[in-house]
Amino acid sequence: MSPAPAGEQLRGAAAESEVIEPALEVTGKKRKKASSRKSAVAGSPAKGLLQPVKLSRAELYKEPTNEELNRLRETEILFHSSLLRLQVEELLKEVRLSEKKKDRIDAFLQEVNQRIMRVPSIPETELTDQAWLPAGVRVPLHQVPYTVKGYFCFLPPTQVTVVGSYLLGTCIRPDINVDVALTMPREILQNKDGLNQRYFRKRALYLAHLAYHLAQDPLFGSVHFSYTNGCHLKPLLLLRPHGKDERLVTVRLHPCPPPDFFRPCRLLPTKNNVRSAWYRGQSPSGDGSPEPPTPHYNTWILQDTALESHVQLLSAVLGSALGLKDGVALLKVWLRQRELDKGLGGFSGFLVSMLVAFLVSTRKIHTTMSGYQVLRSVLQFLATTDLTINGISLCLSSDSSLLALADFHQAFPVVFLDSSGHLNLCADVTASTYHQVQHEARLSMALLDSKADDGFQLLLMTPKPMIRAFDHIVHLRPVSRLQAACHRLKLWPELQDNGGDYVSAALGPLTTLLEQGLGSRLLLLGHSRPPITEWDISQDPPKHKDSETLTLGLLLRPEGLISVLELGPEADQPEADYFHQFWGSRSELRRFQDGAIREAVVWEASSMSQKRLIPHQVVTHLLALHADIPDTCVHYVGGLLDALIQGLKETSSTGEEALAEAVCCYDDLSRLLWGLEGLPLTVSAVQGAHPVLRYTEVFPPTPVWPAYSFYEHLRERASLLPRLDKPCPAYVEPMTMVCHLEGSGQWPQDAEAVQRVRAAFQLRLAELLSQQHGLQCRATATHTDVLKDGFVFRICVAYQREPQILREMRSPEGMISLRDTPASLRLEKDIRQLPLLTSALHGLQQQHPAFSSVARLAKRWVRAQLLGEEFTDESLDLVAAALFLHPEPFTPPSSPQVGFLRFLFLVSTFDWKNNPLIVNLNSELTVEEQVEIRSGFLAARTRLPIMVIITPQDRKNSIWTQNGPSAQVLQQLVVLAAEALPILEKQLMDPRGPGDIRTVFRPPLDMYDVLIRLSPRHIPRHRQAVDSPAASFCRGLRSEPGPSSLMPVLGYDPPQLYLAQLREAFGDLALFFYDQHGGEVIGVLWKPTSFQPQPFKASSTKGHMVVSQGGELVMMPNVEAILEDFAMLGEGLVQAVEARSERWTV
Repeated sequence: MSPAPAGEQLRGAAAESEVIEPALEVTGKKRKKASSRKSAVAGSPAKGLLQPVKLSRAELYKEPTNEELNRLRETEILFHSSLLRLQVEELLKEVRLSEKKKDRIDAFLQEVNQRIMRVPSIPETELTDQAWLPAGVRVPLHQVPYTVKGYFCFLPPTQVTVVGSYLLGTCIRPDINVDVALTMPREILQNKDGLNQRYFRKRALYLAHLAYHLAQDPLFGSVHFSYTNGCHLKPLLLLRPHGKDERLVTVRLHPCPPPDFFRPCRLLPTKNNVRSAWYRGQSPSGDGSPEPPTPHYNTWILQDTALESHVQLLSAVLGSALGLKDGVALLKVWLRQRELDKGLGGFSGFLVSMLVAFLVSTRKIHTTMSGYQVLRSVLQFLATTDLTINGISLCLSSDSSLLALADFHQAFPVVFLDSSGHLNLCADVTASTYHQVQHEARLSMALLDSKADDGFQLLLMTPKPMIRAFDHIVHLRPVSRLQAACHRLKLWPELQDNGGDYVSAALGPLTTLLEQGLGSRLLLLGHSRPPITEWDISQDPPKHKDSETLTLGLLLRPEGLISVLELGPEADQPEADYFHQFWGSRSELRRFQDGAIREAVVWEASSMSQKRLIPHQVVTHLLALHADIPDTCVHYVGGLLDALIQGLKETSSTGEEALAEAVCCYDDLSRLLWGLEGLPLTVSAVQGAHPVLRYTEVFPPTPVWPAYSFYEHLRERASLLPRLDKPCPAYVEPMTMVCHLEGSGQWPQDAEAVQRVRAAFQLRLAELLSQQHGLQCRATATHTDVLKDGFVFRICVAYQREPQILREMRSPEGMISLRDTPASLRLEKDIRQLPLLTSALHGLQQQHPAFSSVARLAKRWVRAQLLGEEFTDESLDLVAAALFLHPEPFTPPSSPQVGFLRFLFLVSTFDWKNNPLIVNLNSELTVEEQVEIRSGFLAARTRLPIMVIITPQDRKNSIWTQNGPSAQVLQQLVVLAAEALPILEKQLMDPRGPGDIRTVFRPPLDMYDVLIRLSPRHIPRHRQAVDSPAASFCRGLRSEPGPSSLMPVLGYDPPQLYLAQLREAFGDLALFFYDQHGGEVIGVLWKPTSFQPQPFKASSTKGHMVVSQGGELVMMPNVEAILEDFAMLGEGLVQAVEARSERWTV
């Protein structure tokens, strides 16, 4: 991390508050110019702030031109808003190739063509005689088995044709690839080359000879081999220009057979073209059993025969229809953001183009549609059509010799036939990948239908890496272990078909196995596609095991996730045997309460965090049982962050149970309050107003029974006082609850009198609770503390009209007017807004069980960065709630891990300057109301805090961020989140293990001017530190209540009391930062104005010394004295004051 610049941002916190820049600025000269024009026109008072453009009266009422009317009509018909049209057009400009670059690419392609045609021929030799190959090049294919019949010679291609998206005008930046088909002469091929990889061997040798000669040409900066869409049998040659144009384009050379060389009837998915005797090295079995079909092998040959026909079809369909081309470009961006288009089995841009052609042929898309309409139509089709069940075909022929779609479904998981009726375009797409495409299409359609203002940003500009899209991640490493899985699952035919690629052979059966085992817990199972590698022509091609890891992603259903029981069929049912066989030793017969005896599997999990990780047990058990993959090869990433929010001695729970226990105790106390007898007014409502009661307290309270040896007993007051010779006792924070009394005409109308009546009620409440229920109580004028079952609750009596009374202002003439005052706003927040928010978030926790852990992790991280005191509990809870209420383009998180990653992403990318974060609790805000809120926000922006969070109960003022954070602290948080996110994602996606997961929670300390080191003896929450100490001090707690329980000491936290003193004494000179959860360091930053000379005033010399400057007496901070004061104020608590003199000058 690089904290120094962040320190400079924080340093300006005392200066004039200025609006922060967005964390991730949009680059591009055009956008910068446009924004500068906007600010110039608007005359914005704050730099970078969006302002409405003011027009003159003449401009405002000028008649629209015909061109403007036509454009408006088009926008209304083809787009759902003008903003969306502008956004789409701007995106297309960004991803399209400029004409200048096209000209340079065309010139390079002509040079490539000339060089290819000049490559010398070689005489015919046997395929296995490869002595003619020069020393500087290797065959880009694993020749296993090596022995194969046939002959090979090299002749220049009969035709060099540009195919693919470049020719069609649908390629998108930044990676511009131009596919070139090289038609091999007939003289190279023999009749039976379709058998036993002969064609693929010749194809590889053809590329090897080309590569050797082209690599010597100075025109090319690099000449590498790679695989066609990750297929190991189909290498291709990559050519890049030399010099400054090296990143301009990559030309990919695809050798292909002459037209009509292979008979399609020999390459049907039901045919065999890889003989078992040749591949396995065994003599043919004499039992007459048929050879297994090789559908994928046959498809890979057919793909090469159809390169030109596909390009002709797409050219005819797309032609001059700019809307279709725009739609294809948008779909490619959509796939790329979701990482669906790369690797073997990816849903490529070519497939999308062919899908557009299919929808045009079925008249579901018209050539006059806009790019946005094409995008919508394709997404709608994908969302509603399952190609794993009902395949589609571009073939219009009624030839009876063509196979039916059902025959293709038996050979391939996903079926989409080309116009010949022989080639399945989706042959390499796995069912999991297609289901993921379908899932994403459904989410995208819901987003587009919502017509949200930020729909474009979420749909096409937000990346969805696997670690952020799935709840749990499973790494299988090493992938060579999948060889054993192929043997165990008897996948010899699949291995034969895939040319020995055991990853591709095992992937389908493994995902099917896990989908069946996870059942109702699983919404979607995705997998990484082996990345397409490239290698130097002098190296051997990468082996299947070189990809090292196969990664699976589990998107979980929260409603089925925490069940510990897999219920099977009754013992006498025929399905019982299969159930027992599937689950192995885990399955056992059990009798249930209804008398039924069933097969069942019970998983070991007692706490909520363990139940969330039941999929880990399922995955490891099934892989070991059915695929011979031991748990040592399975690295499961699902609960690695749980340790950050685990209690002092809890290693199996993340605190949900402790929170539920506290809430249960609160419910009991509420019932006691409702049933109290003897109060002058009955209780009308009891509401919680504490993070514990909305499940978001980072470390939940535990029942507290103080050990009296740690305290002095003040008998006259029946209270305890911490002893100075003992370590600081445990920190106890009372849980606030608001008790509303029924309305009555007897309440006074004077603010001071109301407070006195409330104080009387507090005393009476304590008296009645002690008398009627034997509870330990302590009453004050503002609240009553109650000890119940080891938990301390702080009951505040509220009178509904009191905020109204505090607003009343009486003029000298006796007129009463209403005006908000700090006291009325504070009371309104405490007795109305906070209980409502607590109730709403409590409800959210019931809907989304992961909310509690996500909010607590988020707050733990913010506080660990020493910034927690700048952000209220409520503001961070609302940011976490936004991840569940507005998860687009994701689904709501079902695990704390993915929720925390999305929290970091939201904080680091949200435009806090120009947008309010709208948290629509209980879906109370309509779309129209949200639009109105955004409009009002822009108009009132300069009066609002820097971080604006809107809820249905707080639509204008953002009350939870009124007192912080400052612009500089928010910017610091944005920078830290942007740095932490990639580090943490890289750790979690590392199959060798995450390393130290606490790295991103440790604060950068080298940005502070002074560090105050504290003694752990007097830090009551020392064990809650990020790096939890191996040993700490006893905090004076007993495991069970004593004979006479006294009220424990509440809110006693020496570091916090010390901080309050520091801020009171030196708040005008410095900023102080601390982690309240066991932090041992207070960070101090001098304010920028601290060291500016001040005029001498005898009344304000505190912390200053008088110096002569330019003949005048001025005051400057006396740093040495201030540092001594830091130590003196914290005597006994402060271990050392570490001044970093290089950070400041006097």
